[in-house]
Amino acid sequence: MKDVCPRGASALFTFAVKGGYESCVKLVDSLEIFSHVANLGDTRSLIIHPASTTHRQLTAEQQEAASAGPSVVRVSIGLENADDLIADLDQALAKATA
Repeated sequence: MKDVCPRGASALFTFAVKGGYESCVKLVDSLEIFSHVANLGDTRSLIIHPASTTHRQLTAEQQEAASAGPSVVRVSIGLENADDLIADLDQALAKATA
């Protein structure tokens, strides 16, 4: 089978943001390159805050059990320039945790 991702597949990261729910919302709103969508795993870099989107209908206990608590975000890295993505995350995290 021919390699369908010759430059590599996109990577998915899950991490917690200091400050919880409000900081996560601020992080997502402050990003300029990343798209806020629920379908992770694209050629574009994407971010999702499950507690305010895909898992918002669950109780706090259910969100925690699903690893989708209030401070959790998921990031899918696309094909954009790595330095640009890092700079975008840096500036958004600074705003979100200030």
